[in-house]
Formats: sequence, C-alpha cells, structure tokens
Amino acid sequence: MDNFSFILPEVDKADQGKEKIIVTYKGKTKELVTHDYPAIYSIPGLYENLFYDTLNCQSPKVVCGLLGEVLKEKDASPDELVALDVGAGNGMVGEELAGLGVDKVLGVDIIEEAAEAAHRDRPGVYDAYYVQDLTDLPGEVEDEINEENPNCLSIVAALGFDDIPPQAFASGYNLITDKGWVAFNIKDEFLQKNHPSGFSDLINRMVDDDLLEIMEQKHYQHRLCLDGTPLNYYAVVGRKQGDIPNQMLSGLQ
Repeated sequence: MDNFSFILPEVDKADQGKEKIIVTYKGKTKELVTHDYPAIYSIPGLYENLFYDTLNCQSPKVVCGLLGEVLKEKDASPDELVALDVGAGNGMVGEELAGLGVDKVLGVDIIEEAAEAAHRDRPGVYDAYYVQDLTDLPGEVEDEINEENPNCLSIVAALGFDDIPPQAFASGYNLITDKGWVAFNIKDEFLQKNHPSGFSDLINRMVDDDLLEIMEQKHYQHRLCLDGTPLNYYAVVGRKQGDIPNQMLSGLQ
C-alpha cells in the first residue's frame, strides 16, 4: 500500500461533508473535503484511516450488528439472504454482511472509484458490483439483479447529502423481494418532520401505508466531526411489505 499522510485543520465548526483535510500522497499535497469520495477512494487506505481510525465511524458494525440481532430474534438465517448493498463504497459494509454469514452480496454505487477500491481492498466480498445510478438503472442491469432475487437491502452512511436521494432509495427498495430485510442508517435530523431531504416524509408514508415494518431502531454516534462534536444517526432494521409507488415520491418535503 502506498504511503500517505493527512492533516486535519483546526476548526471552530465544520459542516458534515464540507470538512476539509489536507492530504499528501505520492509527493503531492492537495486539499479535499470529506465527501470528495472519488479522490478519497483513489488513495489506498485513506478512507479507513480518516473515517474509522481518526473520526471513529461505527456505522457498518452498528447497522449490520443490529440486522444480525434482529435476524437471530426472528430465527432467520443469514445464509438465506442475498443482500443488495446500495452505496457500497469500498466494501466495508459488504465485508460486515459477509461476516454475518450472508450468502451473497451485490454492490451498487454511482462512483467508479468506489468499485475500483472495493475490488482493490476487499476482493471477493461482492459477488457482483454495479456502477450505476439507481434513478436511471438500465433494464438489462435491473434484470440481472432481479435474477438473483435479492431479499435484503443495506444502505449505510449514504442517505442524504446529495449521495442517495429518496428516489434512489425507492429504486433499491423496490428491487428486493416482499418480506425482504431492510437495514439502513440516516442522520437523526433527517427524520425530523418535513425535513427538506424528504426522507422523514417518505419513511412515515411507507410505515403508514404498510409498505415497511420497522422491527428495530437504535440511536447512536455515527462518527465525530472534525471539530470533535458527535454526529448522531439512527440505525433502522425492518421488513419490506410492498413496493414504493411512484406517486409516493412526488411532493416529498
């Protein structure tokens, strides 16, 4: 693995996703922001060192751990699951799912560098990895995913912040079978009523219309901000009861 180093500038307040880091790699120094994922994934080891070792990100373990607990409570076997890991990144969630004993893991991410990093850092974790925009999924890719009959959806640290919008969440959700398992996390403020991200309204409508049964949720510290303040999220595990209709996505606020 190539050597790199980074500096976290002192800040009074840092907005999530806009935090700046100064990275030196292969003799070149440049400034990045924490949600500049293509550049971060391109440097082997930087993502893990920054978010997990330095900023203490817990989400893959917390979300997949909660899924494992619920599966055990419901006497459901992980080896019967085919997981669709949306916003798969460099494979940290896929690795956790494989560790649970999930039979097959399919990855989807819109960033080419994420797929390259997953293959580089965690070869063999994904049975297939698709670089696609879920809001504009080609028919042949949809057919290929459907042939695998995915019955579990995971989305970790990817909802909101212009990463995965409600429409992409719905597309991934609709790809898994009814009664399939759903495990995701989301920043706590995004679940406040009428939040502009649209996720609060969407999830409430899904529950009210019996499209999603929430089995368990947990409030926890996702990671630290660069200024040392905690970023708190909810981990949610549920079961799909039905597809999200297009009309449910209109007028979200």
